[in-house]
Amino acid sequence: MPARSKAQQKAAGAALSAKRGETSVSSLKGASKEMYDSMTQKELEELASTPRKGLPDTADGDD
Repeated sequence: MPARSKAQQKAAGAALSAKRGETSVSSLKGASKEMYDSMTQKELEELASTPRKGLPDTADGDD
């Protein structure tokens, strides 16, 4: 499943980094913390690998 916004893609990247042990889990907050707790590494990889070009900044489109 591709990310729906740049914010979601960025949060998935942060959560993925923590899943891989590259960053500490304690540094996560908000959406990235929730993603870390509820998603598998494969799901996070799919979201984080979404190209950012053309994505809105936020999912609701309010820029």
